[in-house]
Amino acid sequence: MVGLLFETRASDSPWIASVWTCRSEQVTQMTSVATETWGLVFWEQEGTAYACVTGPESRTGTAPVPDGATFVGIQFAVGTSLRAVATASLVDSGIILPDVTHRTFRLDGARWETPHPDDAEALVNRLVRDGTVVHDRLVAEALRGHRSAVTDRTLERRFRAATGLTKGAVRQIGRARAAAGLLASGETNSGVVETLGYYDDAHLARALRRYVGRTARQLRNGLDGAIALDPSSAHDVVDELGDSVRVGRGLREA
Repeated sequence: MVGLLFETRASDSPWIASVWTCRSEQVTQMTSVATETWGLVFWEQEGTAYACVTGPESRTGTAPVPDGATFVGIQFAVGTSLRAVATASLVDSGIILPDVTHRTFRLDGARWETPHPDDAEALVNRLVRDGTVVHDRLVAEALRGHRSAVTDRTLERRFRAATGLTKGAVRQIGRARAAAGLLASGETNSGVVETLGYYDDAHLARALRRYVGRTARQLRNGLDGAIALDPSSAHDVVDELGDSVRVGRGLREA
């Protein structure tokens, strides 16, 4: 099998959305799927180690893939951010980290141990204790449907500061990713529409075109090349959406 071989796991850490690994085989380009959060990615290719900060992606696109590389990624939870970098500056962008070795990397003026897939939480705990990674709890709670004591304008400002995106964009991207994962796992269009609260097939199709870069048929049949998506994590994504998605009665966002 060639392409991008993904494995994704959920995390018990409130700071982490998921931890993933990937191996690229005979592929040089992929379709990138919009994502509402930032991440840390570590990879090795031909004996050289690399690391970068990836930003939220507001839309689908294409991205180069180093052939024969192995990756470990930490996708952070909505509401987390880097102390030293404005999240808005990372949207549809990223930062290649300097001075990376096979064992360590440099971030925010300090050197950290490069994580393995099973100890990502240990690294994040250290980043949190140091204050390198910070968290706006109000943003995370609002996304889960909790009522906020602040005004809508203040909440929107907090969302933009923490995520670089609007509250509506964060919800729509999360929902589109969940839809893509379910379709790639074999779910029907009608099942996805019902589960995730789209108005109809046309509404679903528009979201997929904007945020995923695939049609429902392409996702279901695995067509059109490599894509940065792990179908096995689809149900975890649905669960993480919490009150933003209710089975059979999802939010009806235009």
